[in-house]
Amino acid sequence: MQEYAGGADGAGLPLFGWRICLAHQFREQRKPFEASDVSLAHMIDHLGLGIRYLKWWYRKTRIEKKAPFIDSFNSIPLRQIYGAPLGGFGGGTITRGWRGEFCRWQLNPGMYTYDTVIENQFTVCLRKNGQTIYQQVLSVERPHKLQSWNWGYCGEYAFYHALYPRAWTVYNLPGQNVTLTCRQISPIIPHNYMDTSLPVGVFVWEIENQNEEDLEVSLMFTLRNGAGTKDDQKGGHWNEPFQLNKEGEHISGVLLHHSAPVNNYTMAISTRHKQGLEISHQTEFNPNGLGQEIWTDLLQDGKLDSLPGKCKPTEKGQVTAAAIVATCIVPSKNQNVVEFCLAWDMPKIHFGSREKEHARRYTHFFGTSGEAAPALSHYSLTHYRDWEQKINDWQDPILKNGQLPDWYKSALFNELYFISDGGTIWLQVTDDVNITNDLTIQDGILPLPKVLKEYGRFAYLEGQEYRMYNTYDVHFYASFALIMLWPKLELSLQYDIAAAVLKEDNTQRIHLMNGRLAKVNTANVVPHDIGDPDDEPWERVNAYLIHDTADWKDLNLKFVLQVYRDYYLTNDSTYLKDMWSVCKAVMESELKFDTDGDGLIENSGYADQTYDGWAVTGPSAYCGGLWLASVCVMCKMAEILKNDEEYKKYKDILERGKEAFERILWNGKYYNYDSSKKCYSNSVMSDQCAGQWFVRACGLGEGEYEVFPKTHVLCALKTIFDLNVMSFANGTMGAVNGMRPNGTIDTSSVQSDEVWIGVVYGLAATMIQEGLVDEGFKTAEGTYRTVWERLGMAFQTPEAYCKKNIYRSLAYMRPLSIWSMQLALDKMHDQLNVSDSST
Repeated sequence: MQEYAGGADGAGLPLFGWRICLAHQFREQRKPFEASDVSLAHMIDHLGLGIRYLKWWYRKTRIEKKAPFIDSFNSIPLRQIYGAPLGGFGGGTITRGWRGEFCRWQLNPGMYTYDTVIENQFTVCLRKNGQTIYQQVLSVERPHKLQSWNWGYCGEYAFYHALYPRAWTVYNLPGQNVTLTCRQISPIIPHNYMDTSLPVGVFVWEIENQNEEDLEVSLMFTLRNGAGTKDDQKGGHWNEPFQLNKEGEHISGVLLHHSAPVNNYTMAISTRHKQGLEISHQTEFNPNGLGQEIWTDLLQDGKLDSLPGKCKPTEKGQVTAAAIVATCIVPSKNQNVVEFCLAWDMPKIHFGSREKEHARRYTHFFGTSGEAAPALSHYSLTHYRDWEQKINDWQDPILKNGQLPDWYKSALFNELYFISDGGTIWLQVTDDVNITNDLTIQDGILPLPKVLKEYGRFAYLEGQEYRMYNTYDVHFYASFALIMLWPKLELSLQYDIAAAVLKEDNTQRIHLMNGRLAKVNTANVVPHDIGDPDDEPWERVNAYLIHDTADWKDLNLKFVLQVYRDYYLTNDSTYLKDMWSVCKAVMESELKFDTDGDGLIENSGYADQTYDGWAVTGPSAYCGGLWLASVCVMCKMAEILKNDEEYKKYKDILERGKEAFERILWNGKYYNYDSSKKCYSNSVMSDQCAGQWFVRACGLGEGEYEVFPKTHVLCALKTIFDLNVMSFANGTMGAVNGMRPNGTIDTSSVQSDEVWIGVVYGLAATMIQEGLVDEGFKTAEGTYRTVWERLGMAFQTPEAYCKKNIYRSLAYMRPLSIWSMQLALDKMHDQLNVSDSST
């Protein structure tokens, strides 16, 4: 914020959040991970993978004309521009950059475009004594079109502040003694399953006039019909003005109808009538021209002509845009408020295969007719104050906690952006849906569980660049945000995963890592993902085809751990009973990986877990720890369900497995990476305590349910802190995945030298759980400051970065694990309160 010269602080901004001056330039520029970044040794090791991927990529893109689920040849370049996205869950999102540009679009489910639509702007017009004295587009850009408009707002006189789901932009108009504060609101409200589904955003403009004279102030909102793609020029799009007067509240605006071969939609811009406010509009203008007509119209009297009637549909090659203006008097030394809404209505959708039609969740409340944009706008403009009260009630206890670091408060809420902007889809489920395809196991789940019927079907991508829904090994980390804030969505997702466990897809395909044929989906094994939005999710699972994940060691374990964690936090006994038979089935499948019968599973000598580029052999800290944690919660679930036979079975495995784990992997300071005896087998893995992380999050890990000796856990965590955190970039970049015992980075794989942001947050939570609170915050702080403050990756937190130059997979799911830190802090607070009350 050193660049900010405006002086004014704006109206109603919170103390905490991510703040940046509009004139800011990030000094460090990074590039995405590419094949050229692979060392020669690793390139030789993965030569077969490279050849097979190239053949598959060519067939996918050139013959099938489809987008690859991971496109290694067309990584998204880093654009250090993004701000908080607009919209709730599952209805599509539109991201507005921190300089005010509309620049990232996800209207078709799971599919992103990254076009900055420059005509989508707010413009201010100031008038005094019947004369316009100032008219300015509130954008620092200087585009090559609409050159009649006054562009190039001085960025030094504005700043942006984000605390998701809200964001503020403060403009101190140079030489005008006027301050504008734009507050952007999306209806993201914990435990709310209606408003949180709405595809809307509200902009509340607070206007402060510090002059000695009254001012007439006009704010103009302009919007293109479309998202800036070639589709905008296909013709058949049209706009029309609208009004809606309901329950004593009157709104006016313009509808922009976008006709497409599939997934038609309507956008709406609107404002609410109030005493002293004049509303005018322009139904259409050419956003590719000079823009002189609309600019002059506003300049003349602070209003637009407001011609009635709809415009003609666009011709091929033609684009169109619309505008709405709200005009009010702002008295001397006083304030006034103007409200706008942006809504979009794409009620029915097809995924890429176009096989089935689906209705989005919000249509349960606003219908599937495609005519809901006026009602959505009206509801938003009349309910946003209630949203904000609920947001304040949720956030204030954390924001007002003086013991929590300022950066953490920003990170905790701003990382939540991904639940809405992770290509998220939230669908209505009809009564005839059968998620199991009539495949059942004893006492198994129903064809349509109640939670799906009542709350719908939910999915989000592994990442905007890794286009697979509900990638389960990663959701394991991210799931804390859902179970803590929208638990019904987590349970719904879990039922879908459980149903997929029952199914089998015997279609044979080549897996790219080893070149072997294997079936797409194996029964009684947790799938990697529930599908690609460019295909038909839920119907065809496992879009991931690099490895045959039926042989992965972590997926089944992560399902069992999440089942009990979810039960522990919700106390939903029906859910536990429904999932028990599925847990038994996947654990039976997992038992085959204990090849020597010592109670501990073995990895198979390749990257057979979430670290899918980091080979692991034999008993390992990561998968072995997850296995023991899963066996532990199987014992606990068996106890709750009074199943003595299963309790005894898993208790015996647990005791034998604990002994083997400690004997084989504990080296006196930490748990060895694996037992391969290779040069990296004694590396210090930052994620070696993942099993303990989940055990403690489930309220276990002590007494009868102790899995890992507390002294060993503390010693391992302190070793990780000393080596992976403090010996890496002087403790300023989080924890590197792998570190050698001598304090050098493990470069044995393409992932061991990376920092995984979501893993770091989980590690920090583990430290907090074990009483290493300062170390936990120090570990997580380095990651947050690297991503948000140094690298300019706000609202696109990647999966990974290296110490220098490289990042991988922007806008990724795993960093939602930061909510496990909050769970650990909440539990610590509760324990302190119990201790205080007992004394």
